[in-house]
Amino acid sequence: MTNILSTVRGPDDLRRLTFTELAELAVEIRKTIIATVSENGGHLASNLGVVELTIALHRVFHSPEDKIVFDVGHQCYTHKLLTGRREQFMLLRRSGGLSGFPKRCESVHDPFNTGHASTSISAAIGLLAGERLRGGNDRTIAVIGDGALTGGLAYEALAHAGQLSLPLIVVLNDNKMSISPNVSGLSKYLSRLSMKAKYQSFRRNFDSIVQNIPLFGKSLFKGVNRVKRAVKAIFYMDNFFVDLGFEYVGPIDGHDEPQLEKILHDVKKLDHPVVVHVITKKGKGYRFAERNPDVYHGVPSFSVENGIELVRTKKKYGGRLFTDAFSDSIVELASHDARVVSITAAMENGTGLTLFKEKFPSRFFDTGITEEHAVTFAAGLALQGFKPVVAIYSTFIQRAMDQIIHDVSLQEAGVVFCLDRAGFVSGDGETHQGLYDIALFRTVPGMTILAPACRDELKAMLHYALSHSTPTMVRYPKAIQPDDSLPFAAPIETGRGVFTRRIGGTVCIAFTGGLYTQVLDAANRLFEQGVAVDLYNLRFLKPVDEDYLVSLANAYKAFAVVEEGISAGGFGEYTASLARQCGCSTCLLTLAVAENAATLGTREELLRLNGLDGASIAAAVLNRL
Repeated sequence: MTNILSTVRGPDDLRRLTFTELAELAVEIRKTIIATVSENGGHLASNLGVVELTIALHRVFHSPEDKIVFDVGHQCYTHKLLTGRREQFMLLRRSGGLSGFPKRCESVHDPFNTGHASTSISAAIGLLAGERLRGGNDRTIAVIGDGALTGGLAYEALAHAGQLSLPLIVVLNDNKMSISPNVSGLSKYLSRLSMKAKYQSFRRNFDSIVQNIPLFGKSLFKGVNRVKRAVKAIFYMDNFFVDLGFEYVGPIDGHDEPQLEKILHDVKKLDHPVVVHVITKKGKGYRFAERNPDVYHGVPSFSVENGIELVRTKKKYGGRLFTDAFSDSIVELASHDARVVSITAAMENGTGLTLFKEKFPSRFFDTGITEEHAVTFAAGLALQGFKPVVAIYSTFIQRAMDQIIHDVSLQEAGVVFCLDRAGFVSGDGETHQGLYDIALFRTVPGMTILAPACRDELKAMLHYALSHSTPTMVRYPKAIQPDDSLPFAAPIETGRGVFTRRIGGTVCIAFTGGLYTQVLDAANRLFEQGVAVDLYNLRFLKPVDEDYLVSLANAYKAFAVVEEGISAGGFGEYTASLARQCGCSTCLLTLAVAENAATLGTREELLRLNGLDGASIAAAVLNRL
């Protein structure tokens, strides 16, 4: 059997293939994606669902002149395979390999970097407006779906696009029936009819004639439009887009590639915005993913034959991830306090709130991909006397910066933010790293920021946060907790940390909780070099007992601050500034993540590449001494 995929070096090669060959190509693409993701992990179900759609887009439009923007970007694997990156695809999500998301630095076929949800329509209309301002006529297509249309940014962009009336093409990839489809024969016929070139020509001429009738032409034109919309409303349940100024086409079978091509060819001729509603099956072509598309949305490596994940985190780590500790702790605390409620933004499983939802369904809220709304919603609950816990990944909470300042902090609402994936995150690259929360939120008035180093400390910090009426953040990595929690057993004391190793050393390493394993390794290495090291778990990144911190630093020959966060504006920079102000005499060293950090690889690789593994920390301390 011919390997058709190997002959496709770019979109131009697709146009030479027959429909029979395209069907075979779709099978090959799915096999390639399944094989690669089974080894490297990644987004599986979403990519399997858009194979035919991506083929059709690249056959009808001419990338890179025509620009295709994938929302979130977690469904771009077929796009990568068809745009000259097949040979590098085996290194997907690995250090030195391809990103799991569109990246302008990778290919001219990636016009806009994506990684967070609901940005595609805004980006696409910006690209299109720029194209027209430059005098060009190339097209721009936004591919959105898989929950991204729940985000408010998408609706802001739709409203603006309708106002501009530029020929933007929005492909709504509906893979979870989030928008009720019209499946009647009449609806499909009208959708197809509205795209016919003769119909469009007639409509333009008719509109022009009506508007040019003396005296009452404009009024008549408005009346005709009202009648037309009323008629459409009878047949279309999805009239929202029409009201915004879009043509609406659909629903269309997203796995019928020839039909997709016909529709897209017609759509391409329009001179105003259009929404193409495409129905796809998430996980198509792999039975385990079809049956459980949510489970197979983002996966670690797994067995292709039986679908059992080989590196499923809870099995590999024995349930010792920080996420598991949060899950158990919030359920226990909520069982003793009916005021505790939980909120997440489409990350129920990832944040560990599934058990909470099962135990307390009326106190669990999933707002969809709406971080801004989730935060302000939580503020409202807090002001009603509840204790809302907002669980969101660190990389996504930055989207709600204004709401955290304006709606939570300035009115001292007692919201608890639990930031999973704080620090380095495996596989997903720079858009998913949790490196900015310390620098961002240390500036927020009245905010308390805590960083646990183990299960018991996380639980104690949650209890501390829930017992206060002011906003608190608890940040922790996607990593294994230490087995031994005894070094962290001291009670929580506001503004102070706890020694996890105190042997009367000449050097002290102060660290953010998630780096305990690394600094312990560094201390052992240094001990072998004849350097005795004490370890101090900071616990509080804000507020800080500054007098105590300065006196602590002055007690040592060298004082190192190690944090899993960006250097600029981080805790180390704050400590260095404080030391200068107080005339601190110790030799101070700060280790954090540089602005141009390496961000693709496993967490362990990224810590090493950025000088935060045990060997690198030890070497930096020796060099400073």
